[in-house]
Amino acid sequence: MSLAVQAQGLVKHFGSTTALDGVDLAAPTGSILGVLGPNGAGKTTSVRILATLLRPDAGQATVAGYDILRQPVAVRSRIGLTGQYASVDEELTGAENLLLIGRLLEMSRRSAKARGAELLQRFDLADAGDRAIKTYSGGMRRRLDLAASLMGRPEVLYLDEPTTGLDPRSRNQVWDMVRTLTDEGVTVLLTTQYLEEADQLADRISVIDHGRVVAEGRADELKRRTGGQTLQIRPSEPDRVTEVARILTELTDTQPTTNTETGLLTVPVDDPVLMSALVRRLDDAGITADELSLRLPSLDEAFLAITGKAGAAPADTPEEDTAA
Repeated sequence: MSLAVQAQGLVKHFGSTTALDGVDLAAPTGSILGVLGPNGAGKTTSVRILATLLRPDAGQATVAGYDILRQPVAVRSRIGLTGQYASVDEELTGAENLLLIGRLLEMSRRSAKARGAELLQRFDLADAGDRAIKTYSGGMRRRLDLAASLMGRPEVLYLDEPTTGLDPRSRNQVWDMVRTLTDEGVTVLLTTQYLEEADQLADRISVIDHGRVVAEGRADELKRRTGGQTLQIRPSEPDRVTEVARILTELTDTQPTTNTETGLLTVPVDDPVLMSALVRRLDDAGITADELSLRLPSLDEAFLAITGKAGAAPADTPEEDTAA
Protein backbone atom coordinates (compact mmCIF):
# COMPACT_ATOMS: atom_id res chain seq x y z
CA MET A 1 0.00 0.00 0.00
CA SER A 2 1.55 3.32 -1.10
CA LEU A 3 1.11 6.35 1.14
CA ALA A 4 0.45 9.72 -0.48
CA VAL A 5 0.83 11.49 2.87
CA GLN A 6 2.98 10.21 5.72
CA ALA A 7 3.89 12.28 8.77
CA GLN A 8 5.83 11.08 11.78
CA GLY A 9 6.38 12.86 15.07
CA LEU A 10 5.42 16.37 13.92
CA VAL A 11 6.08 18.96 16.62
CA LYS A 12 5.32 22.68 16.43
CA HIS A 13 5.63 25.36 19.10
CA PHE A 14 4.33 28.92 19.02
CA GLY A 15 6.10 30.58 21.89
CA SER A 16 5.11 28.71 25.04
CA THR A 17 2.20 26.98 23.25
CA THR A 18 2.67 23.48 21.88
CA ALA A 19 0.44 23.25 18.83
CA LEU A 20 1.63 19.79 17.76
CA ASP A 21 3.20 17.28 20.10
CA GLY A 22 4.33 14.32 17.99
CA VAL A 23 1.58 13.93 15.39
CA ASP A 24 1.60 10.88 13.10
CA LEU A 25 -0.65 10.83 10.02
CA ALA A 26 -0.91 8.44 7.06
CA ALA A 27 -3.13 8.64 3.98
CA PRO A 28 -3.01 5.86 1.35
CA THR A 29 -3.04 6.99 -2.27
CA GLY A 30 -6.56 7.65 -3.55
CA SER A 31 -8.15 7.69 -0.09
CA ILE A 32 -9.75 10.29 2.16
CA LEU A 33 -8.15 10.81 5.56
CA GLY A 34 -10.42 12.68 7.95
CA VAL A 35 -8.70 14.69 10.68
CA LEU A 36 -11.07 15.54 13.52
CA GLY A 37 -10.47 17.66 16.57
CA PRO A 38 -11.93 20.45 18.69
CA ASN A 39 -10.95 24.11 18.24
CA GLY A 40 -7.22 24.63 18.67
CA ALA A 41 -6.43 20.92 18.53
CA GLY A 42 -3.76 21.34 15.84
CA LYS A 43 -5.64 20.38 12.66
CA THR A 44 -4.85 23.52 10.68
CA THR A 45 -1.26 23.57 11.93
CA SER A 46 -0.84 20.03 10.59
CA VAL A 47 -2.20 21.02 7.19
CA ARG A 48 0.03 24.10 6.99
CA ILE A 49 3.10 22.01 7.74
CA LEU A 50 2.16 19.35 5.18
CA ALA A 51 1.56 22.12 2.63
CA THR A 52 5.08 23.52 3.37
CA LEU A 53 3.60 26.77 4.70
CA LEU A 54 5.07 26.13 8.15
CA ARG A 55 8.27 24.41 9.17
CA PRO A 56 7.94 21.83 11.96
CA ASP A 57 10.22 22.08 14.99
CA ALA A 58 10.65 18.31 14.90
CA GLY A 59 9.44 15.30 12.95
CA GLN A 60 9.34 14.46 9.26
CA ALA A 61 6.80 14.02 6.51
CA THR A 62 6.54 13.06 2.86
CA VAL A 63 3.81 14.08 0.43
CA ALA A 64 3.45 12.31 -2.92
CA GLY A 65 6.82 10.72 -2.18
CA TYR A 66 8.68 14.01 -1.56
CA ASP A 67 10.13 15.25 1.71
CA ILE A 68 8.43 18.45 2.89
CA LEU A 69 11.69 19.89 4.26
CA ARG A 70 14.22 18.84 1.64
CA GLN A 71 11.94 19.00 -1.44
CA PRO A 72 9.30 21.67 -0.71
CA VAL A 73 9.06 22.87 -4.33
CA ALA A 74 8.30 19.34 -5.55
CA VAL A 75 5.66 18.99 -2.82
CA ARG A 76 3.98 22.28 -3.75
CA SER A 77 3.76 21.25 -7.40
CA ARG A 78 1.75 18.18 -6.43
CA ILE A 79 -0.74 19.54 -3.90
CA GLY A 80 -3.84 21.68 -3.81
CA LEU A 81 -5.17 23.52 -0.76
CA THR A 82 -8.60 24.82 0.12
CA GLY A 83 -8.45 26.74 3.39
CA GLN A 84 -11.14 27.54 5.93
CA TYR A 85 -12.21 30.63 4.00
CA ALA A 86 -12.75 31.00 0.27
CA SER A 87 -9.65 32.77 -1.08
CA VAL A 88 -11.00 34.35 -4.23
CA ASP A 89 -10.87 37.90 -5.59
CA GLU A 90 -14.37 39.31 -5.35
CA GLU A 91 -13.79 41.93 -8.03
CA LEU A 92 -12.83 39.34 -10.65
CA THR A 93 -15.17 36.93 -12.38
CA GLY A 94 -15.08 33.21 -11.72
CA ALA A 95 -13.28 32.60 -15.01
CA GLU A 96 -10.78 35.38 -14.30
CA ASN A 97 -9.99 33.92 -10.86
CA LEU A 98 -9.20 30.54 -12.35
CA LEU A 99 -7.17 32.11 -15.15
CA LEU A 100 -5.15 34.01 -12.55
CA ILE A 101 -4.41 30.83 -10.60
CA GLY A 102 -3.43 29.03 -13.79
CA ARG A 103 -1.01 31.76 -14.82
CA LEU A 104 0.53 31.77 -11.32
CA LEU A 105 1.07 28.04 -11.82
CA GLU A 106 2.99 28.94 -15.00
CA MET A 107 0.36 27.51 -17.33
CA SER A 108 0.05 29.10 -20.75
CA ARG A 109 -2.87 31.50 -21.11
CA ARG A 110 -4.58 29.11 -23.51
CA SER A 111 -4.13 26.10 -21.20
CA ALA A 112 -5.27 28.07 -18.16
CA LYS A 113 -8.44 29.25 -19.90
CA ALA A 114 -9.23 25.73 -21.10
CA ARG A 115 -8.65 24.21 -17.67
CA GLY A 116 -10.71 26.97 -16.03
CA ALA A 117 -13.62 26.41 -18.40
CA GLU A 118 -13.45 22.66 -17.73
CA LEU A 119 -13.59 23.20 -13.95
CA LEU A 120 -16.39 25.78 -14.17
CA GLN A 121 -18.44 23.23 -16.07
CA ARG A 122 -17.56 20.45 -13.66
CA PHE A 123 -18.50 22.48 -10.59
CA ASP A 124 -21.78 23.69 -12.08
CA LEU A 125 -20.51 27.27 -12.39
CA ALA A 126 -20.33 27.65 -16.16
CA ASP A 127 -23.35 29.98 -16.29
CA ALA A 128 -21.80 32.18 -13.58
CA GLY A 129 -18.26 32.13 -14.96
CA ASP A 130 -18.50 35.69 -16.35
CA ARG A 131 -20.02 37.16 -13.19
CA ALA A 132 -18.04 38.94 -10.47
CA ILE A 133 -17.43 36.78 -7.40
CA LYS A 134 -19.14 39.37 -5.18
CA THR A 135 -22.43 38.25 -6.74
CA TYR A 136 -21.84 34.57 -5.81
CA SER A 137 -23.54 32.78 -2.94
CA GLY A 138 -21.44 31.18 -0.20
CA GLY A 139 -21.83 27.76 -1.75
CA MET A 140 -20.78 29.03 -5.18
CA ARG A 141 -17.69 30.71 -3.74
CA ARG A 142 -16.73 27.51 -1.96
CA ARG A 143 -17.10 25.48 -5.15
CA LEU A 144 -15.00 28.00 -7.06
CA ASP A 145 -12.34 27.88 -4.32
CA LEU A 146 -12.26 24.10 -4.63
CA ALA A 147 -12.01 24.42 -8.42
CA ALA A 148 -9.08 26.83 -8.01
CA SER A 149 -7.23 24.27 -5.88
CA LEU A 150 -7.56 21.78 -8.75
CA MET A 151 -6.18 24.00 -11.51
CA GLY A 152 -2.78 22.31 -11.28
CA ARG A 153 -4.22 18.77 -11.26
CA PRO A 154 -2.88 17.95 -7.76
CA GLU A 155 -2.13 14.44 -6.59
CA VAL A 156 -2.92 15.41 -2.99
CA LEU A 157 -5.64 17.84 -1.94
CA TYR A 158 -5.90 19.44 1.50
CA LEU A 159 -9.41 20.51 2.49
CA ASP A 160 -9.34 22.51 5.72
CA GLU A 161 -12.94 22.59 7.00
CA PRO A 162 -14.25 23.07 3.44
CA THR A 163 -17.98 23.19 4.24
CA THR A 164 -17.98 25.52 7.26
CA GLY A 165 -20.99 27.83 7.03
CA LEU A 166 -22.59 26.11 4.04
CA ASP A 167 -26.23 25.10 3.91
CA PRO A 168 -27.00 21.35 3.70
CA ARG A 169 -27.55 21.42 -0.08
CA SER A 170 -24.23 23.16 -0.77
CA ARG A 171 -22.48 20.84 1.67
CA ASN A 172 -23.81 17.78 -0.14
CA GLN A 173 -22.60 19.22 -3.45
CA VAL A 174 -19.08 19.61 -2.06
CA TRP A 175 -19.22 16.06 -0.68
CA ASP A 176 -20.17 14.68 -4.10
CA MET A 177 -17.27 16.54 -5.68
CA VAL A 178 -14.81 15.20 -3.12
CA ARG A 179 -15.99 11.62 -3.73
CA THR A 180 -15.52 12.10 -7.46
CA LEU A 181 -11.95 13.33 -6.94
CA THR A 182 -10.94 10.25 -4.97
CA ASP A 183 -12.55 8.04 -7.62
CA GLU A 184 -10.08 9.67 -10.01
CA GLY A 185 -7.13 8.81 -7.76
CA VAL A 186 -6.69 12.09 -5.86
CA THR A 187 -5.74 11.69 -2.19
CA VAL A 188 -7.67 13.98 0.16
CA LEU A 189 -6.75 15.09 3.66
CA LEU A 190 -9.92 16.55 5.15
CA THR A 191 -10.03 18.47 8.41
CA THR A 192 -13.49 19.01 9.80
CA GLN A 193 -15.52 19.55 12.94
CA TYR A 194 -18.63 18.15 11.28
CA LEU A 195 -18.69 14.55 12.42
CA GLU A 196 -21.30 13.62 9.83
CA GLU A 197 -18.89 14.89 7.17
CA ALA A 198 -16.11 12.61 8.38
CA ASP A 199 -18.55 9.72 8.72
CA GLN A 200 -19.79 10.23 5.15
CA LEU A 201 -16.46 10.82 3.41
CA ALA A 202 -13.43 9.52 5.29
CA ASP A 203 -11.95 6.09 4.68
CA ARG A 204 -9.99 6.51 7.91
CA ILE A 205 -10.11 9.08 10.68
CA SER A 206 -7.43 10.51 12.96
CA VAL A 207 -8.64 12.39 16.04
CA ILE A 208 -6.30 15.15 17.25
CA ASP A 209 -6.62 16.70 20.69
CA HIS A 210 -4.12 19.02 22.40
CA GLY A 211 -1.67 18.52 19.55
CA ARG A 212 -1.65 14.72 19.70
CA VAL A 213 -3.39 11.95 17.77
CA VAL A 214 -5.57 10.35 20.45
CA ALA A 215 -7.41 7.86 18.23
CA GLU A 216 -7.40 6.60 14.67
CA GLY A 217 -9.19 4.04 12.54
CA ARG A 218 -12.30 3.59 10.44
CA ALA A 219 -15.47 5.33 11.59
CA ASP A 220 -17.02 2.06 12.77
CA GLU A 221 -13.87 1.23 14.76
CA LEU A 222 -13.99 4.58 16.54
CA LYS A 223 -17.67 4.12 17.29
CA ARG A 224 -16.98 0.78 18.95
CA ARG A 225 -14.41 2.40 21.21
CA THR A 226 -17.20 3.88 23.32
CA GLY A 227 -17.95 0.34 24.48
CA GLY A 228 -20.69 -1.81 23.00
CA GLN A 229 -23.88 -0.48 21.52
CA THR A 230 -26.60 2.02 22.31
CA LEU A 231 -30.17 1.02 23.16
CA GLN A 232 -32.95 3.52 22.49
CA ILE A 233 -36.60 3.29 23.46
CA ARG A 234 -39.54 5.66 23.34
CA PRO A 235 -42.63 4.39 25.17
CA SER A 236 -46.00 4.95 23.50
CA GLU A 237 -47.36 6.43 26.71
CA PRO A 238 -45.30 9.46 27.82
CA ASP A 239 -46.37 9.06 31.44
CA ARG A 240 -44.51 5.73 31.61
CA VAL A 241 -41.06 7.15 30.78
CA THR A 242 -40.02 7.03 34.43
CA GLU A 243 -41.07 3.39 34.71
CA VAL A 244 -39.11 2.47 31.57
CA ALA A 245 -36.07 4.34 32.91
CA ARG A 246 -36.24 2.26 36.09
CA ILE A 247 -36.38 -1.00 34.08
CA LEU A 248 -33.39 0.07 31.97
CA THR A 249 -31.41 0.95 35.07
CA GLU A 250 -32.12 -2.44 36.61
CA LEU A 251 -31.10 -4.29 33.45
CA THR A 252 -27.95 -2.29 32.62
CA ASP A 253 -26.84 -0.86 35.98
CA THR A 254 -26.71 2.48 34.17
CA GLN A 255 -29.04 5.44 34.46
CA PRO A 256 -30.38 6.14 30.93
CA THR A 257 -30.33 9.56 29.30
CA THR A 258 -33.85 10.90 28.82
CA ASN A 259 -34.94 13.45 26.24
CA THR A 260 -37.75 15.21 28.09
CA GLU A 261 -39.19 16.67 24.87
CA THR A 262 -39.43 13.45 22.85
CA GLY A 263 -39.55 10.86 25.64
CA LEU A 264 -36.64 8.97 24.08
CA LEU A 265 -34.46 7.06 26.53
CA THR A 266 -30.88 6.13 25.59
CA VAL A 267 -28.45 3.85 27.41
CA PRO A 268 -25.16 2.15 26.43
CA VAL A 269 -25.17 -1.66 26.54
CA ASP A 270 -22.34 -4.18 26.32
CA ASP A 271 -24.54 -7.25 25.83
CA PRO A 272 -27.10 -7.16 22.97
CA VAL A 273 -28.96 -10.03 24.67
CA LEU A 274 -30.33 -7.36 27.00
CA MET A 275 -32.71 -6.37 24.19
CA SER A 276 -34.61 -9.65 24.61
CA ALA A 277 -34.71 -9.22 28.39
CA LEU A 278 -36.02 -5.67 27.96
CA VAL A 279 -38.79 -6.80 25.62
CA ARG A 280 -39.91 -9.39 28.17
CA ARG A 281 -39.90 -6.85 30.99
CA LEU A 282 -41.88 -4.37 28.91
CA ASP A 283 -44.40 -7.05 27.97
CA ASP A 284 -44.83 -8.10 31.61
CA ALA A 285 -45.44 -4.46 32.55
CA GLY A 286 -47.87 -3.88 29.67
CA ILE A 287 -45.69 -1.16 28.16
CA THR A 288 -45.64 -0.63 24.40
CA ALA A 289 -42.99 1.32 22.51
CA ASP A 290 -43.20 3.56 19.45
CA GLU A 291 -39.45 3.19 19.00
CA LEU A 292 -37.06 0.48 20.12
CA SER A 293 -33.63 0.02 18.58
CA LEU A 294 -30.09 -1.17 19.20
CA ARG A 295 -27.34 0.59 17.28
CA LEU A 296 -23.66 1.36 17.25
CA PRO A 297 -22.75 4.64 18.96
CA SER A 298 -22.72 7.64 16.64
CA LEU A 299 -19.42 9.20 15.63
CA ASP A 300 -20.48 12.20 17.72
CA GLU A 301 -20.74 9.97 20.80
CA ALA A 302 -17.39 8.40 19.98
CA PHE A 303 -15.79 11.82 19.58
CA LEU A 304 -17.18 12.93 22.93
CA ALA A 305 -15.94 9.76 24.61
CA ILE A 306 -12.45 10.14 23.09
CA THR A 307 -11.90 13.88 23.62
CA GLY A 308 -14.37 14.74 26.35
CA LYS A 309 -15.67 17.56 24.12
CA ALA A 310 -18.77 18.00 21.98
CA GLY A 311 -18.30 17.31 18.29
CA ALA A 312 -19.10 20.19 15.96
CA ALA A 313 -18.79 23.87 16.60
CA PRO A 314 -21.55 26.14 15.24
CA ALA A 315 -21.28 26.65 11.52
CA ASP A 316 -20.34 30.33 11.90
CA THR A 317 -17.42 29.69 14.27
CA PRO A 318 -14.68 27.89 12.30
CA GLU A 319 -11.65 26.55 14.09
CA GLU A 320 -9.26 29.20 15.38
CA ASP A 321 -6.20 27.03 15.44
CA THR A 322 -3.20 27.88 17.57
CA ALA A 323 -1.32 28.55 14.36
CA ALA A 324 -3.63 31.34 13.36
